[in-house]
Amino acid sequence: MTSRNAHWLSKFTAILCLLTSGIWGSAADGLAAKTDSPLDIGSRRELFVDDFLIASMTGAELKLHKPAPREVVLACDSPWEGNTSAYYTLFRDNDRFRAYYRGWHFDQKTKKWAHPEFTCYAESRDGIKWKKPELGLFEFKGSKRNNIIWVGEGTHNFTPFRDSNAACAPDARYKALAGGTTLVNGKKKSCLNALKSPDGIHWTLMAGGVITAGAFDSQNLAFWDAARGEYRAYWRIFAAGYTDERGWKPEGVRAIRTATSKDFIHWENQADLKYVDSPAEHLYTNAVLPYGRAPHLFVGFPTRFQPKTQQVEPVFMSSRDGVLFRRWREELIPITAPKDRDGNRSNYMTWGLLQHPGNNRELSVYATEAYYTGPGSRVRRFTFRTDGFVSVCAGNEGTLITKPLLFAGSKLTLNIASKGRTRVELQDAAGQPLPGFALADCAPITGDFIEHTVRWKSRTDVGKLAGKPVRLRFELKDADLYSLRFAR
Repeated sequence: MTSRNAHWLSKFTAILCLLTSGIWGSAADGLAAKTDSPLDIGSRRELFVDDFLIASMTGAELKLHKPAPREVVLACDSPWEGNTSAYYTLFRDNDRFRAYYRGWHFDQKTKKWAHPEFTCYAESRDGIKWKKPELGLFEFKGSKRNNIIWVGEGTHNFTPFRDSNAACAPDARYKALAGGTTLVNGKKKSCLNALKSPDGIHWTLMAGGVITAGAFDSQNLAFWDAARGEYRAYWRIFAAGYTDERGWKPEGVRAIRTATSKDFIHWENQADLKYVDSPAEHLYTNAVLPYGRAPHLFVGFPTRFQPKTQQVEPVFMSSRDGVLFRRWREELIPITAPKDRDGNRSNYMTWGLLQHPGNNRELSVYATEAYYTGPGSRVRRFTFRTDGFVSVCAGNEGTLITKPLLFAGSKLTLNIASKGRTRVELQDAAGQPLPGFALADCAPITGDFIEHTVRWKSRTDVGKLAGKPVRLRFELKDADLYSLRFAR
């Protein structure tokens, strides 16, 4: 491990020991916990996006992986769309994928807006080929043959989701946050309104001014957090001025705030996001969502904004409580990625992480390009390996030892790509190999697997160890380890 990673690992471990939310217990438990107390992971999948599981690493480090560019899937070149179309939301909804976005255009010759903002809709069966249905809901220049689903207040940043809450009312199966205005202490100010829909197409106002403390002129979002049984929102704010590593002292910095709700109307527990070992930077959007294969984890793709150049670039972050995030400095999609993403605000990540039918090996994310240029902005698909945001990477030979774990499954499965012969050992809490599960007993792992079941002397059943503290020791040989799970 490099000295920088060792410093970060030590600092992050200290912070995690004090964290007092959700899956890590109460405040009293957190303050009293010892660093070697067993972590109860049950049978859930754990990703190596942070050092939560890690006790030590030698010859290995956490490595960020960038998604690979693919094809353009959506071009906003219809007359009611344009080159400032933005703030895309994409999600899977049963047998289809849905996309929502702002349609808008700036005329470079006249330096004026060509038409008002509209909320537009597209859908797809595979997440690659998208259609813009003629919905006949709203008129544009004398015709309703368009895909516009919302006009007026809120079109600037209309951001919907499908509500998976079992108690959700049928007429509010789809919900959205959208910008608006309200009166606070007799003064008009910006806010977020709540909207609802029974079908994702026909929308009505649910309640106005549900969130009022913030700066809302970008994509602000909310979703149902099934792991914790509550709604969670993330929106833009301006934090207090700060001094960064270059001595720059702006009046304020674009930042992110979160809150929770039981009914989508009344929001509480507001908190500004905090970061582990990260400098203060302008973050223009957030794109946070629960990770589907491990819904107790939040992943986000905030857009880092450079005020001097107006350039934007997405980065990656993750969290276990929704407030404290581990944010990576390196850009996720560089402005050199194809193509036309090196201009003013021309490299946003959309909100959405899709797995395509019949393909369990990769996940698709989408990013914008050609903002302010040409007849319309575009959306390009990029692909991650499944679980493949960050890995424990050993370029040659490396060792990873986990903290003591309590699990509830009967077999250990790994998401791993190993060119060499990687092996796994199960140890007791003191670090002694367990009989029958030593390194010498493990069938070497060579290959690329999304879910590989580990074997020891031709057996895979580890059920007799369930509920007992165990450590995992990985002997990695030219390998990337992305996630693990004790499956039932």
